[in-house]
Amino acid sequence: MSDITIHVQNPDNSLTPLVAPTDMGLSLMEFLKGNEYDILATCGGLALCATCHVEVVKGFGNLNEISNDEYGMLDTLPNITDTSRLSCQLKLSPQMDGMVVKIWGDGLS
Repeated sequence: MSDITIHVQNPDNSLTPLVAPTDMGLSLMEFLKGNEYDILATCGGLALCATCHVEVVKGFGNLNEISNDEYGMLDTLPNITDTSRLSCQLKLSPQMDGMVVKIWGDGLS
């Protein structure tokens, strides 16, 4: 089994470590929702709504390339950062071990 640790940065900047399996084909969005984080994911993971927006605080360089569709959705958000991603487009992988994410959700955080 190849578990990794994803850290969620809380509003007070503390980190919550979560152990995530990489052998189930889950996206970061599915994993975070499964851990009861408030992610709308209105479109169900199709990169059509940007309600699963996260900022990758640490580990951005280890992620897969951003697609044009994903960038197009992120570009509609008022709070996009240089390390913004849609969590639905990030499949959990060993390269993500130790990654730190901040959840933006609907873009209003």
